[in-house]
Amino acid sequence: MADFRVGMQIEAEHMQNLFGTHDAYIKQIEEDLHVVITDRNGEVRISGEQAAVNKAAKLVRELVELSKRGNRIQEQSVSYALELSHEGEADALLEIDSECICHTISGKPIKPKTLGQKKYIDAIKDKMIVFGLGPAGTGKTYLAMAMAITAFKNHEVERIILTRPAIEAGEKLGFLPGDLQSKVDPYLRPLYDALYQIMGADSFQKNMEKGLIEVAPLAYMRGRTLDNAYIILDEAQNTTPAQMKMFLTRIGFGSKVIVTGDASQKDLAVGTQSGLDVAEKVLGKINDISFIKMTSRDVVRHPLVQKIVKAYEDYESRLGSSQNRAAHKANEPRAKRGGKPFRK
Repeated sequence: MADFRVGMQIEAEHMQNLFGTHDAYIKQIEEDLHVVITDRNGEVRISGEQAAVNKAAKLVRELVELSKRGNRIQEQSVSYALELSHEGEADALLEIDSECICHTISGKPIKPKTLGQKKYIDAIKDKMIVFGLGPAGTGKTYLAMAMAITAFKNHEVERIILTRPAIEAGEKLGFLPGDLQSKVDPYLRPLYDALYQIMGADSFQKNMEKGLIEVAPLAYMRGRTLDNAYIILDEAQNTTPAQMKMFLTRIGFGSKVIVTGDASQKDLAVGTQSGLDVAEKVLGKINDISFIKMTSRDVVRHPLVQKIVKAYEDYESRLGSSQNRAAHKANEPRAKRGGKPFRK
């Protein structure tokens, strides 16, 4: 390894943020870029091959700048920064972080963390209806909630309506005691959790009592016209085509709609077509409707979740390819496959 070296001074508070617990983040960068990074009394020294050192130095500067902006560096931040670095898009890291949607009740800023998430946020600003598609952990629902609450606080809309199809995810809740609302609440729990974290329980309860925030199963949307509202349909892969059409035709003047879903996690009965799949085919060319597709690259949960999602994507891709080949082979004429043609 050629001995090329770069040094930079970093303040102690940002140094700690950059290095991580037991220098985990620095070790991750060293391993990925094949460099050696050391700390000498506040000076970070990077040595190795010149091209690798320059790439590592640029990456470290980007992460330090993120730290200066008040961000807590996490394993996901470093992994995504390395990915962008390999693709020559290291500058995109600061561009993604340039916008804060809002703050949680504890003061934590909510920002897009990947290019896919930034594209999603930009689409929500520009379009009346946005479909956010992608695997678990890409922030589809959470970012939509943040945008809705921000619009509500800025008096851009009069109310927020959050809805989900009440489809049982392999578990039976019909035997539970209580009224209908009690039975469907477990399906809506992720929406409540996000509201509590961003808005706070007291504020949420007050606005809910006034009817300004509504969390309800999709069936409650039938027969209504929703004006001046921010409407989020979550888990849309579990709608039927008829339910999706019903929902989209409820939209009134001054409303904004976000539909989120993961086509790989349908809980519909076998043979039932998903309303989300049909909507993409039917509405894909309408100007004021945007379909944003996120992938395993945009997963912002624990890095292991990203690996799990990617593994399933690869498996399903291979499975689909093998099924297509089998179907193609089954449809070939027998004579073409080398067998004897059938004769009466």
